[in-house]
Amino acid sequence: MVTPVVLRVWTPPRTMFMLTDEAGGPTVFQAVSLDHISRHYVAAVLVHEDARLGTRTGPFDVGVFNERIGAFLSGKEDPSGSTIPQQLVKNIFLIRGEWQIVKAARKVAESVLSYPYNLMGDKRQLELYLNYAQFGPNLYGVCAASWYYFNRPPWDGNPWDAATLAGLLPLGEDVRRAPGGGVDIESDGTWLVASTVANARNKVPQRIREMGDWEGVVDTVGITDSAGDHTLGDDSGSCSSMPRSVADRLAAEGAR
Repeated sequence: MVTPVVLRVWTPPRTMFMLTDEAGGPTVFQAVSLDHISRHYVAAVLVHEDARLGTRTGPFDVGVFNERIGAFLSGKEDPSGSTIPQQLVKNIFLIRGEWQIVKAARKVAESVLSYPYNLMGDKRQLELYLNYAQFGPNLYGVCAASWYYFNRPPWDGNPWDAATLAGLLPLGEDVRRAPGGGVDIESDGTWLVASTVANARNKVPQRIREMGDWEGVVDTVGITDSAGDHTLGDDSGSCSSMPRSVADRLAAEGAR
C-alpha cells in the first residue's frame, strides 16, 4: 500500500476506483496541481462535500460517524455522507460494490485508513480528492472534467460550472455530456441527475457567499491565493491543453 509520505509528493496515475470502473472504454484522467485549479471549483467542492475539512480535528467527527453507522444498520438513508478524507482513501484503495457486506466493510476501512492518511494535511488531501473524484463514466478529476464538459482548463472555472461539477460528485457513474458541451442533466433517464445538479446550483453559491465568497471558503484549508497567481508552464501539471484522453473520448463520441 502506498504510504501517506509517498502520497504527499506523488499522485498515482490510477486508483482502485478507476480500476474497478465497469464503464466501457479507457480511463480519462490527467493530474493537475492545486495551484492551477480555479478557486471557484475548490470552494464549490468544499462546501458541497466537506465544509469542515480545514476546521475539524481529525478526518471525521466520531459522533457523526456513529450516527451514520446506526442509520446504515437500521436500513435508513445516510444522514451526512463521508468526509473528503474518507472519500479519498476509498477512491484510492478500496473497490466498488453495492452489496451490503461490501458497503459495510468499505465504511469501516475508510474510517480506519483516513486517520494515518489525514497526516498529509488538508491541502494535499483536497488536491488528491479533486484529481480522483469521479465526474462521469471512466472520467476522473477536474482537469479532465473541465475540458470534457466545458472545453476549458481547470484554472478558468466560473461559479456556475463549479456548482455544476460539485453536483456531479455523488453521480459520477450516471452522468453524460450534453451534445455541444455541458452536462446532460437528463442523461440517466430519471429525475436524479437533474434534481441533484439543480440543488447544487441553488445551494452551493449561496453557501459560498455566506462563508465570505470563494476567498473565505478556501482560506479554511490554508489557500490564500488564486489560480491566476501561479505562472502557467508547458508541463501537464497546469492542464493548460486538452488531455489526450479527453480528446480521444470526445472523438469516440463524435464531438471532435
